[in-house]
Amino acid sequence: MDVLYARGSATAADIREALPDAPSYSAVRALLRILEEKGHVRHEQQGPRYVYSPQVSRDRARRSALKRLVSTFFGGSAVQAAAALIGSETLSRDEVARLSAVLERARKGERG
Repeated sequence: MDVLYARGSATAADIREALPDAPSYSAVRALLRILEEKGHVRHEQQGPRYVYSPQVSRDRARRSALKRLVSTFFGGSAVQAAAALIGSETLSRDEVARLSAVLERARKGERG
């Protein structure tokens, strides 16, 4: 998906070339098919090739993936997920200030 978001559209071969330690071409095509079945990407046929493009915004995909990750590894607890992330990092003063601002907005019931 990162390749598609960065390029706007790409063939399976383009995506494979852009990946470090790329899987086989067949594996890329299979993953694209699954993503298409789930509504994340779509394709258009251009000559003999399929050109894929994202169907959902990066932000929507990010939220969906994060929700699944929190559900799978943290029992649905955003607090446990945040604690695990913060506990595994050394935060700069700027990062602590930004995190504090996010928490303050959450306390006030604001989004963003």
